[in-house]
Amino acid sequence: MPLTSSLFSGLLHKLFRSALVLALLLLSATSISARTVKISSATLLDKLKGGWAGQTIGCTYGGPVEFRYNGRYIPDSVALHWDDGSIKSYFDRNPGLYDDVYMDLTFVEIMDRLGLDAPVDSLAQAFARAPYPLWHANQAARFNILNGIRPPQSGHWLNNPHADCIDFQIEADFAGLMSPAMPNSAAQICDRVGHIMNYGDGWYGGVYVAAMYSLAYVESDISQVVTKALDILPRESTYYQCIRDVINWYKAYPQDWHKVWQLCQDKYSHDMGCPECVYRAIDIDAPLNGAYVVIGLLYGQGDFDKTVDISTRCGQDADCNPATAAGILGTLIGYSHIPERWMRPLRIVEDRPFAYTGLSLLKTYQLSLKQAQEMIRRAGGRIKGDKVTLKYQTPRPVRLERSFEGLKLDRMTGFAKPRSLEQDVSFTFDGCGIAVKGDVKGPKDYVALVQVWLDDKLIDTLRRPASFHDRAYDLYWNYQIPNGRHTIRFHLANPQPKTVVAAQRAIYYLPADK
Repeated sequence: MPLTSSLFSGLLHKLFRSALVLALLLLSATSISARTVKISSATLLDKLKGGWAGQTIGCTYGGPVEFRYNGRYIPDSVALHWDDGSIKSYFDRNPGLYDDVYMDLTFVEIMDRLGLDAPVDSLAQAFARAPYPLWHANQAARFNILNGIRPPQSGHWLNNPHADCIDFQIEADFAGLMSPAMPNSAAQICDRVGHIMNYGDGWYGGVYVAAMYSLAYVESDISQVVTKALDILPRESTYYQCIRDVINWYKAYPQDWHKVWQLCQDKYSHDMGCPECVYRAIDIDAPLNGAYVVIGLLYGQGDFDKTVDISTRCGQDADCNPATAAGILGTLIGYSHIPERWMRPLRIVEDRPFAYTGLSLLKTYQLSLKQAQEMIRRAGGRIKGDKVTLKYQTPRPVRLERSFEGLKLDRMTGFAKPRSLEQDVSFTFDGCGIAVKGDVKGPKDYVALVQVWLDDKLIDTLRRPASFHDRAYDLYWNYQIPNGRHTIRFHLANPQPKTVVAAQRAIYYLPADK
């Protein structure tokens, strides 16, 4: 049918309107993706320093009560000590407290020496061979790396029973601090580093923390930092759901953090993997401890004192959680706005290297600033004189990962005293997986050879070093056993005088659909 002039005019009008709408959508998308934020070089440095300073302060404040309050919060009636000698005392007498910091510094040092694209194997070998003590996912990953299991397999739950533990959550600060306003860039760093020691929710803890640090550079409201950073995680993950619940509960009970603590305890205090913590009050799972960080940030409402105190009083890993919360808030408010009562003890040690590293806080500020400046330029930002232009990134969800997928907890067998493998130790169970907590004691050069017999068939010979540095952390784990009734037996093939190899407890798993 031929077009009349009116029809033709109407068609042109519709086409024009559609083109205009499309153009506006494209313009809007461009303005969001290309959004820039301008700050001064002095502000950039002040915020970066605030992050490192806050982390150190928070770790120290919670140090005396680390894992002293498990499955319960610290009452207000319990005074938490702080004075001008608090940080120096730990530097002098217990420098191992600062695993939160010296683990970060390992990656800062390697990236300073080899560049921001340092090979993952170089990062992994540096921390695996470093002299400092490690625990849980970090130590399991160290053992894996020293025995030829490379990242990301070193952090995968099939090779690391602690994959969901807090470890990367407490050492991802550096990735956010070197990525101002760039949470997606921080997540890319976390992908490389975090899978050295963690997977699934354990990895998500670090990704989320790094995103909060990144956004703290450009947000003025801590609740916006907490909420916006959550978009970096897939909604199907337990970690996302846990933090989303905390945010919603905070809105429902804005004056009662104890109520929200209890709701978290009721819903998220059930560890799935860690052979040391499952079925116990102690909980080093990343989502629960991440919730305590967020409780401190939300109920602290931008007040440094309240933030540090509340995140500590939530208990469990009560040095790491305030370290994370204080580091994020320190980034938001800046070094120059951290109250003086916290800064006086810090300045005493600011020029002293952390144990096991060559880096003091003063040197860390400079190395971390150099890395942040390079990240800014890589992302298309600019640094000109005292003016810094940041390319703001809207958080995009990382991929979905689930540890212990297809499994559910069944039960536990524990011993009042560890069972020595001087005589064979066996467990009979129905299921498809088992994890056994054990210990090896003896001369540093002793390596126990433990035979594993499943249903009277030799399936493995384990090397379990007595060296605290090289230890495996757990005696045995296997999450891929055909479902059914099984007997697993451990036989020590090389007993020696003055050595003890023992089994402490066994955790059993069933298929999730059983």
